[in-house]
Amino acid sequence: MNQTERFYRIDQILHERRVVTFQHLLDALEVSRATLKRDLQYLRDRLNVPIIYDRDAGGYRFEAPTSQATKHELPGLWFNASEIHALLMMQNLLEEVQPGLLGPHIAPLQTRLKSLLGSQDDAPEEVARRIRILHAAKRSADLEYFDLIASTLLKRRRLFIRHYNRGTDQETEREVSPQRLIYYRDNWYLDAWCHLREEIRSFAVDAIRRAELVDKRSKEIAKRDLDSVLGAGYGIFSGAAVTWATLRFTPQRARWVAAEQWHPLQKASFLEDGHYLLELPYANPTELVMDILRHGSGVEVLEPAALRRMVQKELAEALTNYNRPKEGG
Repeated sequence: MNQTERFYRIDQILHERRVVTFQHLLDALEVSRATLKRDLQYLRDRLNVPIIYDRDAGGYRFEAPTSQATKHELPGLWFNASEIHALLMMQNLLEEVQPGLLGPHIAPLQTRLKSLLGSQDDAPEEVARRIRILHAAKRSADLEYFDLIASTLLKRRRLFIRHYNRGTDQETEREVSPQRLIYYRDNWYLDAWCHLREEIRSFAVDAIRRAELVDKRSKEIAKRDLDSVLGAGYGIFSGAAVTWATLRFTPQRARWVAAEQWHPLQKASFLEDGHYLLELPYANPTELVMDILRHGSGVEVLEPAALRRMVQKELAEALTNYNRPKEGG
C-alpha cells in the first residue's frame, strides 16, 4: 500500500482501538520499522494528527482533546492522478445525463461521488474549482439516436442509418450490424459491419442523421477481426492495409513527443544529434496528417513518400492563405 493508504489505515486503527502497539501497526501495514516511524512522525508534524505514545499503556493513542480543540480530520482529497481523473470524469459524465430511465439512479451516484471527492474541509465544489478536466475537440451535438443504437447493439439487431460524411459533404443510407460503441477523443463512434460496402466501418454517432431498427439478426464479427481493421492503423480511421510512417522530430519538440504514445505498436529512438525518430502504422492518413501538422516545423515526414507529399500539400495550401492580402487590410 502507498503512503496515503497507510495514513488512513493508521488513523482507522487508532480510532478502532483505545491503544495500539507498535508491533500491531507493523503487522497491519506490513512495512519496515523505519517506514512506520516516518509515517507517525509525518502525521504528527505535518498533518497535526494528535498521536502520542502512552508509556503506561504500552502503545500509541490519540491525545484526549481539550475543550477548545476540535476533532482532527485527515485531508479529504487523497487521490493519485488516475483516481482523481476517473472520479471527475464520472462526475462530468453524470452531469451530462439527460432525464430518462436512469434518472432515479443518477442522484445517489452523484451524492456518493461528492462524498468521495470531498470532506468538511475539502468541499466537492472546491475540488471542482481547483481541479479541472478539459475536453478537447468535443463536438457539440444532440445524440438523438444514441439510445436506439445502444439498444440494437446489445440486442444484436440491425440498423438502417442515414450517415453524413463531413469529408464529402454527402449523406448515404445503409444497413449496418452494430458491433461496439467507442468513446474516442471525447466523441462517440459506432463500429459496425456495413451491408452496403460489405466491410467493417466506423461511424461518428453525432453524424447519424437518421436511424431505424431493422428486424434482422446482426451479423457477428469476431473481436480480432474488428481490431485487425479498426485497431491496426492510426487513430479512429479504419483500413486493413497498413502502411508504416517514419517521422523525425526536432530535439526541442522531442521533449514533448518522446513522452507520448501515438500508437501501441510504435517504435521510437533518439538519433545522435538529438532528433527523435517515431515509426507507427496507419491505414487512413487523415488523422495522422492532422496530428503531424499541429507540430509545425518541429516534425518532418521521412517515409512514405505519399504521406510526405500529402503533408507538403497541406502546408503549401496553408501558406497560400497567409500570402493572400488580408480582406479589409
